[in-house]
Amino acid sequence: MTDEEMINGTAAGAQVERLKAIMHRLRAPGGCPWDAEQSHESIVPNLIEEAYETVDAIQRADDTDMTEELGDLLLQVVFHCEIAEEQKRFDLEDVARGISEKLVRRHPHVFATSSAGDSDAVLKQWDEIKRKEKGEKDVPYLHGTGKGLPALVRASKLQKKAAKVGFDWPMETGVLSKIREELCELQSAIDAQKMDDVEEELGDLMFSVVNLARFRKIDPEILMAKANSKFERRFGEMEKLLKQDGKSLEKSSLDDMEEAWLEAKSRE
Repeated sequence: MTDEEMINGTAAGAQVERLKAIMHRLRAPGGCPWDAEQSHESIVPNLIEEAYETVDAIQRADDTDMTEELGDLLLQVVFHCEIAEEQKRFDLEDVARGISEKLVRRHPHVFATSSAGDSDAVLKQWDEIKRKEKGEKDVPYLHGTGKGLPALVRASKLQKKAAKVGFDWPMETGVLSKIREELCELQSAIDAQKMDDVEEELGDLMFSVVNLARFRKIDPEILMAKANSKFERRFGEMEKLLKQDGKSLEKSSLDDMEEAWLEAKSRE
């Protein structure tokens, strides 16, 4: 098969190979100057952005957008592999082989003779195999957990891993009590005007709220994304209502905005 056939996608079932061929052409001499100039580091923001846009499409249950965003995310993987292959370090085949072998190794209850009766047992087994593979027997249990993740996501991941060895509240009431405790400590720090303590206590409060989300089996990042969307939607409706009354945001009083906000909220 020629490169042109590959790029045109005329071969059935060869779309991933087609994507690789297109990326190779873009990076090759005579291709796209922008693509040719990129490095692993320069396209990190693109990788993060596409991941979040994929999450947004999933949350909206929009299959058309989800297909497009997953394609954009796949492009980032192919892009990184193309850069690495040019430097003879690794390629997409190595990446696919690595994850395939990892999945087989870490699912011995499916591909070997191990047993795991439920999801909790599967996750515990996965973690044990992972630690053994990485030689982490003598390093701190939480070492490296969620490294590089956004802080909100990492907080949840740290808590989940700690819970696997029993470091967890036995009931949700304990989490709620902890939130109230942290809120009181934050208020005390504010009243005492101890700014360093305010920062620390605010962090503790946020960490405790993430713990409640974990107890409820809700991803805190998704939870926050939904809250952001709701705020943006209501603010836009409030702005529209103010304009209908001949007022702009800049010239509206707080009372005006509050009234419009409550009206926007009631319409949902």
